[in-house]
Amino acid sequence: MNDTVVIVGGGIAGVSTAAALRAKGFDGDVTLVDAGEFPYDRPPLSKDFLAGDKSLQQIALQPPSWYDDQRVRLVNRATVTALRPTEGKLELADGTLLPADRVVLATGASAARPPIPGIHSPRVHVLRAAEDADRLRAALQPGARLLVVGAGLIGAEAASTAVRLGCDVTLVDPAAVPLSAVLGNELAQWTHGLHARHGITTVQTVVQSLTDRGPAGIEVQLADQSPARTYDAVLVGVGMVPHTDLAQQAGITVDRGVVVDASQVTSNPAVLAVGDPARTRDAGGLLLPRAEHWEAAQHDGARAAATILGTPAPAATASWFWTDRHGRHIEGVGHMASAELTVVRGWFEDPSFAVFGLRDGLVVAAAAVDDSGAVRAARRLIDRRIAVEPGRLADASVNLRALLRG
Repeated sequence: MNDTVVIVGGGIAGVSTAAALRAKGFDGDVTLVDAGEFPYDRPPLSKDFLAGDKSLQQIALQPPSWYDDQRVRLVNRATVTALRPTEGKLELADGTLLPADRVVLATGASAARPPIPGIHSPRVHVLRAAEDADRLRAALQPGARLLVVGAGLIGAEAASTAVRLGCDVTLVDPAAVPLSAVLGNELAQWTHGLHARHGITTVQTVVQSLTDRGPAGIEVQLADQSPARTYDAVLVGVGMVPHTDLAQQAGITVDRGVVVDASQVTSNPAVLAVGDPARTRDAGGLLLPRAEHWEAAQHDGARAAATILGTPAPAATASWFWTDRHGRHIEGVGHMASAELTVVRGWFEDPSFAVFGLRDGLVVAAAAVDDSGAVRAARRLIDRRIAVEPGRLADASVNLRALLRG
């Protein structure tokens, strides 16, 4: 067993790797290198933290005592500048060399900035780190005019937070129904419609140019030929760019992500990668899309720990995600785009309801509003490949747990 593991990056993937190593009995040295004061959770950055309802300490991934209790050495306010896997070391920006029998890259990603004229204006924000949220929060004064570019999870959540803070919010996205691939068209329409119900203007288009007019604000020209409009701030939430520089400099295979096998191992057997930068090559050699959700990063960490320990990897399970907006909690599991039939359980104006996606008599996906139990049941149905009659799924009087018994 390797005696020294160094994890580069303190997001959920990195901290999960450290936690899984200790939980499974790894007795060697574990070091976690993080650029910040301490590792913190990122989902609250567009919600409670952005609104000022929670402090940075309140969104810490672990309390300070956890690192000592788990014998995880936290090297904070530090960045890794080079991997030296052949020497069993890595180098920090200040020249410090850390011994490392195995390195786990949990380097995360940066918010993407599309090549739009004016994209680097100080009035244009992204939302990836606590510093980004602090800067954006300062601009979200009551009455402020905010344009949000991108109606995915980050953009939609931040727009919801901003309108709650009293801002005049416009949300633009090229998709007529954002998130339809993961929620299904009907639920995605309902979810996107929440914005208009809460006073947000939604526009199906893209941004053509951004022109900083100084104290007057930033002038935005949309591609829909509408007159240019001036905003106080623009938030761009159109995806992320994985941090692959360390891997690339070390000669590790990179292809729009750090390429790993099913055990999270890169082309260098001494280096693993987890979380946002990791891109899996399946048994057939096909490179899969990168998984960018919170739980996917957590699972990567558990697999990486199992690889280091030489133990069986955790059983695979259907992918899961969540989002919160306008006071509603929405969860999804599986791949709704693969469904050939959708079944609604409840009504779209009920306090809670769910939509199930089926194919060949099996549940392949589900999404629910304020009904976590339905999603948990659906996940078990997917994982166990239990055949279900659509009518029983739709019948709210049928206990979903009963369906797990077949």
